[in-house]
Amino acid sequence: MSDQRTADRIALQDVMLKYAAGVDDRDFDLYRSCFADDVKVVGFGEQTVHGADAWLDFVKAAMEQYGPTQHMLGPQLATVDGDRARARTDVQALHYLKEREGATLTLWATYKSDLRRIDGEWRIVRHELIRRGVKIDG
Repeated sequence: MSDQRTADRIALQDVMLKYAAGVDDRDFDLYRSCFADDVKVVGFGEQTVHGADAWLDFVKAAMEQYGPTQHMLGPQLATVDGDRARARTDVQALHYLKEREGATLTLWATYKSDLRRIDGEWRIVRHELIRRGVKIDG
């Protein structure tokens, strides 16, 4: 594997690690840095969300119903073609529900993300959530 290919694969993984850390730490500047301005987001609600700022507003509102969260990512399967890439990242996300003391929601899902190198940095240009299962305990 070439040095550039290795560097790209690590950088793609870092985008998704920043994604998880940003949402779990409520560091929305870090989270926003993962996305291209013109990102298209599918599968998180009934409507497709267009644009990073609209997506950030959606996420901030959605997170209001949760206390602490933890997004645990599985190994990433990624392909790189020049300045474009595709990544498949499995996630198990634990959410503490604010309105139900001691209750947790666990989501099992896959993120399918298309990324593009923009000004030397990888950014998500299309992001899709494929739900595998949801369970509420407590």
